[in-house]
Amino acid sequence: MKNKWYVLLIIVYILTFGFILDINGVFGEEVVLTANLIINVSFLAIIGVLFLFSIFSFIRLNSLTGAMVRAADEMERQFEPDRKNLWPDYRKKTDPFSSSVLNRRFAKYQKHVSIHTDKKGNVNHACPVEEYINEDLINQVGRTWFNSNISGAMTGLGILGTFLGLSLGLSSFSGNDIFTISENVAPLLDGMKVAFHTSVYGIFFSLIFSFVYRSLMADAYEKLDRFLDAFHEYAQPGIRTREDALGSMMLYQANMAASLRKIQELLQGNAQTQIEGVEKIVRQFMTCMSETMGEEFGKLGRSMERSSEVQSGCGESLRQMTERMQRMLESCNTIYDVLDHALERQKRLEETLSDTCEQIGNELYTLSRMRDRYEE
Repeated sequence: MKNKWYVLLIIVYILTFGFILDINGVFGEEVVLTANLIINVSFLAIIGVLFLFSIFSFIRLNSLTGAMVRAADEMERQFEPDRKNLWPDYRKKTDPFSSSVLNRRFAKYQKHVSIHTDKKGNVNHACPVEEYINEDLINQVGRTWFNSNISGAMTGLGILGTFLGLSLGLSSFSGNDIFTISENVAPLLDGMKVAFHTSVYGIFFSLIFSFVYRSLMADAYEKLDRFLDAFHEYAQPGIRTREDALGSMMLYQANMAASLRKIQELLQGNAQTQIEGVEKIVRQFMTCMSETMGEEFGKLGRSMERSSEVQSGCGESLRQMTERMQRMLESCNTIYDVLDHALERQKRLEETLSDTCEQIGNELYTLSRMRDRYEE
């Protein structure tokens, strides 16, 4: 019900208008147009016009913030079943709000995000929705520039009516003796009625409007925060930062290093196994041939030994290849250390930026408090 406080303005205005007309005899048998009645009706008419402009802006503001709340509830409802980020659905959604103003702002936000989205659909730059749907939009729709001056205008009209009524009363007051002065007391009292009436309802309207206006704006800011929290939680597009890219690169280097270790172990094992197997076969073959064929197969045995030596040379080559791969693995580890160092520097930079943003936020809050005190 906080967003319906402007109805109080209408009720208080009607009651005040009726009271002023009643004390000036409008509801009596004969209506007499006096300066008091004319001035009060004129002032109330001016106040009524100002109230109409304000109420119209309050209705627009309620429509806007109501659309934000409905959008936030819809995001929460869509998120609950699968608990997946909703940005793929909202990326090209044309009417996520029941407000044309919000739809236009959100379309600009979608265009901003699409500019910073690569072909794989990764967003590589921070795109906060607060740049398009923020307190400035609330102030624009709620006509803060106009409504923030209404309370002062009410007080000013009351003071103006005071001086105007006193001027009317004193202008008709004349005389040099007690008899003539007593005859001019009535016009003076009529002027004082104007002064007091306009002062009373001018200050009264100022207090009522200030209360209603601040309540409506506080409610609007709360609904804005509710929408922004829901959007950040359910539909904010994920950002692929430089830190993520470094993490992926380091993961790739770690996987490569593990693969190289496996290849190294496999080559070492295969080379050793092949050498031992060939030597065993040669020995068995030489023994068998020596027993059966004698001298002729001795030559064959020597040829097989040379083959074994050649195989040993191949094993040596495999060992050299293994050493080279080991050096390559060490290079990969060095690259990994460099990337890890770069990531640490990135984290320190992020902490520094976070502290700076916090200081800026504190200064903005201080300025906001000073502005509120200045307005009060």
